[in-house]
Amino acid sequence: MHTIFLFLDGVGLGKRDPEVNPMFRARLPHLRSLLGGKLPHLGLRRITSNLADAIPLNATLRVAGLPQSGTGQASLFTGVNAAKLIGRHFGPHPTTTLHPLIEKSNIFRQIKSTGRSVCFANAFPKQFFDYVASGTRRLSVTTISCRFSGVDLFHADSLGRNEAVSADITRARWPELGYPDLPIITPREAGKHLWRIALRHSFTLFEYWLTDYAGHGRDMAIAVETLERFDGMLGGLLEDFDAKECTLIVTSDHGNIEDLSTKSHTRNPVPCILAGRKRRELSAVLKNLVHVTPALLAAL
Repeated sequence: MHTIFLFLDGVGLGKRDPEVNPMFRARLPHLRSLLGGKLPHLGLRRITSNLADAIPLNATLRVAGLPQSGTGQASLFTGVNAAKLIGRHFGPHPTTTLHPLIEKSNIFRQIKSTGRSVCFANAFPKQFFDYVASGTRRLSVTTISCRFSGVDLFHADSLGRNEAVSADITRARWPELGYPDLPIITPREAGKHLWRIALRHSFTLFEYWLTDYAGHGRDMAIAVETLERFDGMLGGLLEDFDAKECTLIVTSDHGNIEDLSTKSHTRNPVPCILAGRKRRELSAVLKNLVHVTPALLAAL
């Protein structure tokens, strides 16, 4: 059994209004096909199709203020309410007080402890590794989790062999990072690569942070393109996806891109899309961010 986790940063359930919500202006044929032609929104929070379930997850975790990436991702990837633990939402990076929690309870460590293989599919340029070597502690929950649990991060050479996926999916930004010979690919090709990577591991995570970035930018055209790029990758992945042997989960840490009328995050629930072998089992127990890691461990 293989589990593929597609993490979208900053994607909540918004209004069914294409004037402010790029989800309803973008062309998302693969996501719509997965959900029976529909897309979730605040007026339609749950969808069940022949292929997948879409359910809402509470991202506020009963803590005042706007959810943030640091505490939201820590909650999502440990199964512990990090915002309640420190008494506030915090981000974009986790506070150092959350590092012991992430070290002990991150999803990679917990799955590895069962003897299963894990993979963080994102590739990183040399600049990132230089940044880490400088001693900085301002890293995302996912990269900190990898460091604490001994999960190798992929370099550009892995990306060149199609054994990793670029955070921007198509690799369009890599030439300006000093990799002029790294070919740009289509979103569909990236999805095919991700599928082949996932077949080698019990659990594979891919993180797409550009959705949160686009939400803060409030540029509708960029937000639409960002979502369509992800949909193209999803389509490539689904071409080979084996629903009898694999589980797919797509979810987020907080709302943002679904409401371009504001530059800030939102308190909206986030969508959680489940497909494959364990989708009904998972959709029955997931209510908020804290439930995701324990439910995935139970499903494994």
